[in-house]
Amino acid sequence: MRIRDRLSRADTKLAPYAFMSPFFIVFAIFGLFPLGYTAWVSMHDWSLLAGDQGWVGLGNYRELFGDHDFWNAFINTIGIFILATIPQLVIATVLAQVLNGRMRARTFWRMGVLLPNVTSIAAVGIIFGLIFARDYGIVNWALGHVGLDHPIDWQAHKWSSWLAISVMVDWRWTGYNALILLASLQAVPKELYEAARIDGASAWRQFWTITVPMLRPTIIFVSIVATIGGIQLFTEPLLFGSGVNAIAGGTTGQFQTVAMYLVQQAFTGQRFGYASTIAWVLFMFIAVFAIINVALLRRIKSVD
Repeated sequence: MRIRDRLSRADTKLAPYAFMSPFFIVFAIFGLFPLGYTAWVSMHDWSLLAGDQGWVGLGNYRELFGDHDFWNAFINTIGIFILATIPQLVIATVLAQVLNGRMRARTFWRMGVLLPNVTSIAAVGIIFGLIFARDYGIVNWALGHVGLDHPIDWQAHKWSSWLAISVMVDWRWTGYNALILLASLQAVPKELYEAARIDGASAWRQFWTITVPMLRPTIIFVSIVATIGGIQLFTEPLLFGSGVNAIAGGTTGQFQTVAMYLVQQAFTGQRFGYASTIAWVLFMFIAVFAIINVALLRRIKSVD
């Protein structure tokens, strides 16, 4: 009986760790090890064909912080990130509120907002490339009807390419974030809204003093995910470009992101050590921006 009791107690204590262990094992193999190995490679002169060419220490990092092309890509990334993420989160929050209200065919509309997210990103890039085309794009056609005489070459300038790519990102991800916020919104007690209506609070007042504070944890989660995706942006600007130099982000790198510059250095320039350095700096930037997002969103007051 003592052995059986000991086994029973051991099973009770160890079972939770056994159930959790697969996640940590997989994370260690596919997460921690690549992260550590990338840090090791970033301190070497590493070529795809020739392999390790020798230890350079922090030489790659010193070169990176003096690299004009890297800072150009970083500015592009931050510009597109700001233009895409802020409207995306605002529209997603408002859209979640609308979808949570009384309306006909709610299930249809809730499913419909997710359609852009399940659409092939290649198809999205091609379609938006045509929409923002200089000569026959529908955007320039519409602007021409409101008095714009000269069509905009959306790929030729920083501000125009940032705006076009941001619209593409928002179209694809706003509905996805809205559904996440909607799931959290449905858990908000209805009694809070009823009490606010009795007190004479307007719909806008209810939204700002009840909905937004109650959604704070979910908004923090969505903003962090959007930050990670925005700083790592790669596919949309790559498909927005055209020709063999698409990875360069235009003729002067006007919409090249840090992720695109990383791939360019790794596979076009054959500089894996330098590309690993970019990857680690990108990781640190993502961590910093995520912390800033959390700090700002925690200032939203909770509902008493």
